[in-house]
Amino acid sequence: MRGTGVRAGKGLSAVKASSLRFLEELVIRYPALQGCRSALGAALEALADSFAAGGQLLVCGNGGSAADALHITGELMKGFILQRRMNERTAAALKASCPDGAYLAEHLQGALPVHALVAETALFTAYANDEQGDLVFAQQVWGYGRRGDALLAISTSGRSANVLYAAQAARFRGMVTVALTGEDGGRLRGLCDVCIAVPGRESWRVQELHQPVYHALCLALEEEFFGENPRFRDRPRVHAATNQPGWH
Repeated sequence: MRGTGVRAGKGLSAVKASSLRFLEELVIRYPALQGCRSALGAALEALADSFAAGGQLLVCGNGGSAADALHITGELMKGFILQRRMNERTAAALKASCPDGAYLAEHLQGALPVHALVAETALFTAYANDEQGDLVFAQQVWGYGRRGDALLAISTSGRSANVLYAAQAARFRGMVTVALTGEDGGRLRGLCDVCIAVPGRESWRVQELHQPVYHALCLALEEEFFGENPRFRDRPRVHAATNQPGWH
């Protein structure tokens, strides 16, 4: 439900207990986050459901939050604490398809598709010069986002204009929207399906809690999709153009 910090959902029954334990450990290590338990669970559910349905995650923020967006991308696009080895069927298809398939199969890892919207220097400068610079996140959401994808919008105040515009573009696109803010939540709270509003108002204090929050979410998502009994597995498929086996 928008504006309350937590969206209406079907509950956490679909999320593995082994994934949820990372959130439980988080609030034990950081008691100040006890008030965020419901929002943390809702965020995990929303992001896991999006990935399970084939969605991608877009992440945006400014300054230290931009660095957090890149950090999150690094944790989800490769192994965090798990190896994420390719399954045997996909590895066999890759070896049969590519001259260097054996090398690729040995070293490529399972990934959750994430785009940090803060890294496109050419687009940032071109958009600021030619259009409206405060819309550069929204423009990328408009270009990348599809119904069922997710946006993680990070703003310590909940009032960063470019993040607010991105959230509105994502909402129009039918994307799942998760906010990571300080305790007030700002306008961003009302624009997102889930708002994790950590205690604190000063940016540096808020950021000190943002990192353990997104670490826990990344650990939980990795366990959900690459741990024991993963929600889905990579499967070979036939490339339509060549009729050759591919992978995803």
